[in-house]
Amino acid sequence: MLVYLDNHLIVVHKPAGMLIQGDSTGDFTLVQWAKNYLRHKFNKPGNVYVGLVHRLDRPTSGIVVFARTSKAASRLSEQFRSRTVDKVYWALTEGIVPKEGILKAQLTREGRSTRITGLNGGKYAELSYHRVRKSKNLSWVEISMSTGRHHQIRVQFSSIGHPIVGDFRYGSKRKFPNRTLALHAQSLTISHPIKKEPMTFSAPPAPYWEEYFNPTSGFNSPFCCPARTW
Repeated sequence: MLVYLDNHLIVVHKPAGMLIQGDSTGDFTLVQWAKNYLRHKFNKPGNVYVGLVHRLDRPTSGIVVFARTSKAASRLSEQFRSRTVDKVYWALTEGIVPKEGILKAQLTREGRSTRITGLNGGKYAELSYHRVRKSKNLSWVEISMSTGRHHQIRVQFSSIGHPIVGDFRYGSKRKFPNRTLALHAQSLTISHPIKKEPMTFSAPPAPYWEEYFNPTSGFNSPFCCPARTW
């Protein structure tokens, strides 16, 4: 699961279905995995610092950045708050979406779910996307985020009649393996909290994503030319 490690960052590829931090289930978390990894790699006794600066939903896979110091955590958290982080997601949606588009909405969180509200309520949400591939009644889309609202991608694609595969909460009728979602945080670009250099981290989704499409090669495949992985 390790993607990148230095004295300030640990970057991890989260499997779909794994919690990032603890909840009432008591299940093993990505934070615990990162702490265990650092403890064993550097032979550290006692507690190990791992700063959580952003999150992914449990059913979602992809890139997660943790801070290894409080200074790095503070600076990374500010990047996420100020929306200077570049986040790219991949998703499989039901139906054939338009080739590209921009989705805008006002979203309100209600408990564990989110809904679209009227123009005068909620928080503004915006994303852009383009369709990478399609098969019979299925689309593979690449999504760039202008905002980062709770369940934003899931709600906005459901609202146009193209829910994420496996997302029964927001209207999907198709199962996805291991009760997860076809939603993957494919790449994340940050400014290094100490060196101030831009860094892009990326990771592919699980191999079974490819099984939903006919085999392709070359520039027809999203795996052809990934962003730089550190």
